[in-house]
Amino acid sequence: MKGIELKTAAQIAKLREANLVVADVLDAIAAAATVGTSTWDLEIVARRRLKELAAEPAFLGYRGYPAVLCASVNNVIVHGIPRRDVVLKDGDILSVDFGAFKNGWCGDSARTLLIGRVSEKAAALVEATRISLERAIEQCVPGNRLGDVGWAVQSYVEKRGYSVVEQFSGHGIGRHMHEPPQVMNYGPPGRGPRLSVGMVLAIEPMVNEGGPEAVIEDDGWTAVTKDGSLSAHFEHSVAVTDNGPLVLSRASHG
Repeated sequence: MKGIELKTAAQIAKLREANLVVADVLDAIAAAATVGTSTWDLEIVARRRLKELAAEPAFLGYRGYPAVLCASVNNVIVHGIPRRDVVLKDGDILSVDFGAFKNGWCGDSARTLLIGRVSEKAAALVEATRISLERAIEQCVPGNRLGDVGWAVQSYVEKRGYSVVEQFSGHGIGRHMHEPPQVMNYGPPGRGPRLSVGMVLAIEPMVNEGGPEAVIEDDGWTAVTKDGSLSAHFEHSVAVTDNGPLVLSRASHG
């Protein structure tokens, strides 16, 4: 497995600490994300909580990214830059993606939030995306292949009429936010590197209600659905262990 660093139990414990920071900040953002709140307001929440937890932002300054948080509303797939003039409305869905460093190790996680009274169609997309991540996590056992992880996402959402965004992927994570391997959200199953104890993967399905195509806006970051359809995004950092997958970015182990 060229370039893939296997982590020791002690290193995974350090990654757990970083991911608990991320989970805490995302909880604070979720509590603050209400109708009438701007995505910049959520950026301020994230910055304050990060400082309180004595951790460092992973996104701010990364390839020039200008914020600590990615806040992506409705048809924005990923990398939405928080703005004062993007104000949450009743019925919106909001993907929040956040990363942090604690003691030299990185945590990374994302979730899609329902703002106010959301349509059944929007809620179904969000739930399907969330479940597709859980299905992918289930595949993170020694001996499986990386393609099994992506196929778990693809097979689940496509049966429900949704499409997987192929332009973006998950990644390995450790001392750096992005490490090998690339973790695609599609198959084929039974292909790719074999999963081994000590691998830590940030798995992040991005699922569109319509077609899979993405367009990058003029700011160089904001990725939107080409057809204007809704998009949802979930992410967890997961360690492969002898006892099965360990979700590092979930407040309670599992």
